[in-house]
Amino acid sequence: MLLHFTKMHGTCNDYICLNCTNFELRSPGKIAARLSRRHTGIGADGLIQICQSDCADFKMKMYNADGSEGKMCGNGLRCVGKFIYDKRLSSKRTLTIETRAGIKRLSLQLENNSVRSVTVEMGKADFTAASLPVNYKNLEKIIDESFYLGGKEYFINCLSVGNPHCVIFSGRSALGSIETLDLGKLGPLFENNEIFPERVNTEFAEVPRRNVLKMRVWERGSGETMACGTGACACAAAAVENGLCGMEEKITVILPGGNLTVIYASDGSILMEGETETVFEGGVEI
Repeated sequence: MLLHFTKMHGTCNDYICLNCTNFELRSPGKIAARLSRRHTGIGADGLIQICQSDCADFKMKMYNADGSEGKMCGNGLRCVGKFIYDKRLSSKRTLTIETRAGIKRLSLQLENNSVRSVTVEMGKADFTAASLPVNYKNLEKIIDESFYLGGKEYFINCLSVGNPHCVIFSGRSALGSIETLDLGKLGPLFENNEIFPERVNTEFAEVPRRNVLKMRVWERGSGETMACGTGACACAAAAVENGLCGMEEKITVILPGGNLTVIYASDGSILMEGETETVFEGGVEI
């Protein structure tokens, strides 16, 4: 069959988006892995299906570049919001989207009757070890905890923002500059470490000044990406918990693909805002 797709990105975190409101895609994981290849496919960090929902305006199903299904994706959600409005699937400027991590609310900002940026209510950050899960020293919460890997000491912060994250700040850990960090070597060591039985996304960050974070990310199932929405939120929340950024204040997260704005509230809830863009459209035989 000929599969029509829209290639989109949020802060250069790129996805193949499909309108699946009228049909069911068989073997979506296999299709995601094939089409996400940079040299022999469309090329993307993953594939997103926009589907009908019984409990929200729409449902998002997201698959990583290796074909594994993700629970949530912040940048992907922003792409979904733009896709729905620009494709005239809905005229609402506030949308609810069902995900495997619960229902998320989107607010759309328009420019020339097209979505320019999207604000996502990401839900609450969960620092309980069981939420990831992470098994380390029988701790219920892991915030700024010493952890040795490959003979080096890292101070780790573990939390869930719909999916699992491990955040490491360069000031406390043996990272050096994150720009020269060999993420291709270090990222998989964290992702597949035995303390994370379901693997983990890992953020490596610097704090150049208050309420500004500079971050690189190794995503579970996709490797290093240009940006990660849930990762930026996890990084901001961990920074506040470590006294590096302010609660209820706008935090700028600088990623290789661009900037995101994150607010971590006193009740643990997170708002994330950023631009999103359609790259191109096409059809592919599957």
